[in-house]
Amino acid sequence: MRFLIIIPTLNEKGNIEIIYNKIFKIFKNANILFIDDNSKDGSKDEIIKLKKKNKRVSFIFRKRKLGIGSAHKLGINIGIRRKYRFILTMDCDGTHDPKYIVNMFKAINKNDLVLTNRFLNKNSIKGWEFKRIFITKVRHYLVKIFLGSELDSSGGFRLYDFKKVDYLDIKKAKDNGYSFFIESTILLENRGYKIYEIPINLPARVLGSSKMRFVDLFYGFLTLIKFFYKRLTNKI
Repeated sequence: MRFLIIIPTLNEKGNIEIIYNKIFKIFKNANILFIDDNSKDGSKDEIIKLKKKNKRVSFIFRKRKLGIGSAHKLGINIGIRRKYRFILTMDCDGTHDPKYIVNMFKAINKNDLVLTNRFLNKNSIKGWEFKRIFITKVRHYLVKIFLGSELDSSGGFRLYDFKKVDYLDIKKAKDNGYSFFIESTILLENRGYKIYEIPINLPARVLGSSKMRFVDLFYGFLTLIKFFYKRLTNKI
């Protein structure tokens, strides 16, 4: 099966080859698109090495940090232009284990979008630092309260079938940061797409540091308020 994996990077030098090896150990026919936001730690050099080793690797190097949501939208747009039906997105920090991709593909046959859910398994995020647990759980419950969605909508580990999903419905998500995931998921859910979730355990990252900040929670809360208003006025 021909499919594309989009992996945004920002200072992930120590994780790039690790995730590459894990993916190709399971999927020899995978194609990877790295989108790097001007890393300063040598991440770009690692990606170039992989490109020389394997023609299935491609990359986009951006001149500055433009946001993870922006990277996902760009990658998906490129994937569609390259005629990929199945596009998977995941992080490079080691928390998204490629072993789950097998079950994601099993589920996509009868669905339009497959998400990974961090709340279906007990203690699935055990070992995370308190800040990340707090942000993740608070954001999840705010989505439930304000948007009435039970989905784990803030994760970036997901698989799209673009024979069924209209890219224009994703493009309507305007946020370029972490809130892109919530915004795009809610847009697709409200448009009646079949969305399925598989349980996942996420270990704490071993190398590098999290890019998530409390300011991301603040801006995410503002996004939820905007969406809540649109929901009340039937604009989504």
